[in-house]
Amino acid sequence: QLRLVESGGGLVQPGGSLRLSCAGSGFTSDSFAIGWFRQAPGKEREGVSCINLRDSSTDYADSVKGRLTISISRDNALNTVYLQMDSLKPEDTAVYYCAAGWIHNTGWCDLRHTEYEYRGQGTQVTVSS
Repeated sequence: QLRLVESGGGLVQPGGSLRLSCAGSGFTSDSFAIGWFRQAPGKEREGVSCINLRDSSTDYADSVKGRLTISISRDNALNTVYLQMDSLKPEDTAVYYCAAGWIHNTGWCDLRHTEYEYRGQGTQVTVSS
């Protein structure tokens, strides 16, 4: 059974950093892409970054380019996708989710959450002084 578990959220001051983790199990990594999404109260879910686990292709939302970095760590049956978040702003405050979706083609990943079949429970990120 495919499972995604996020961790690493918390309270951080503006300008600070956090590293989110998405631990995935129960799937073959070369068939999936992982996306990171966020949703703030009263706002629509927004894709921030994604990575193709087969070829490591990545994509970022314009609002986070240069501040967020997505990466993979593989350890036997566990695939962990990290989201390093630097220079955080109050507008980055949201619940962050990771999601797994079947790869459509070489280089594919997508920032639309509707393209992903599986989702974790989320982790809260609050940027405030």
